[in-house]
Amino acid sequence: MDAADLESGFVAAGVPPDLAKEVLDAFTEAKRRFFRNDYRPNAVAGGRFSEAVLRVLQWQAFGKYDALGDSKFKADSVIRALEQTPSANAPDAVRLHIPRSVRLIYDIRNKRNTAHLSDGIDPNVQDATLVVNTMSWILAELVRLHHSVDAKTAQVTIDNLVRREIPLIFEVDGFPRVLRTLGASDHSLVILYWVGGEGTTRSQLKSWLPEPMHKNLLRTLRGLHDNHAAHYADPRVTILPPGMRYVEDSGFLDPA
Repeated sequence: MDAADLESGFVAAGVPPDLAKEVLDAFTEAKRRFFRNDYRPNAVAGGRFSEAVLRVLQWQAFGKYDALGDSKFKADSVIRALEQTPSANAPDAVRLHIPRSVRLIYDIRNKRNTAHLSDGIDPNVQDATLVVNTMSWILAELVRLHHSVDAKTAQVTIDNLVRREIPLIFEVDGFPRVLRTLGASDHSLVILYWVGGEGTTRSQLKSWLPEPMHKNLLRTLRGLHDNHAAHYADPRVTILPPGMRYVEDSGFLDPA
């Protein structure tokens, strides 16, 4: 399920099209900037995402919402109104859990001044990580509510919505061209890092590797599995946290 599928699913569930698009566009922008270590814009985009989410909750709880770009929109007022909504009119996720998560993003964005920058405090990786992970949880909740899937499926969908952008990889019509000569294990790990937590099949990975690496691919995958860099359970292979750290610590994320 990609961003277009999610957007179509939201609209099919009745979410106004402009809100569905704004939520996904803001989330995608923030996640991509986070993967580029661009932490300051990520926090600002968190505010854009939050305003779109609150309008979705307005629509769900009250049947109407403030138009995007309306200067009279007040997040705190919307959050208070949602909290005061009777439980019979909306689920707890809509009344309480998501609004309170949005408030957390606003607190980081405003009180730590990643938007207004009035007290000289620089945004940092901890703030950005908190913001983007909270956004991921919120979007997964919206997917769960509007796409009739369980919480685990919703979270996996969101985790894989935006691929990690790696300067070492140049994507050509969906083909990840690695722009450096690497050994088979490193080449495979870089691609698996790019693929993300859902992993891929051995046959798909093989199609992305240079032909000389095809013959010994099974041995390569077993080696990565034995070294805890990846999990291989035929036919799927998925990078593991030690493998992700290896890619990051080896400089493979630096500009090619």
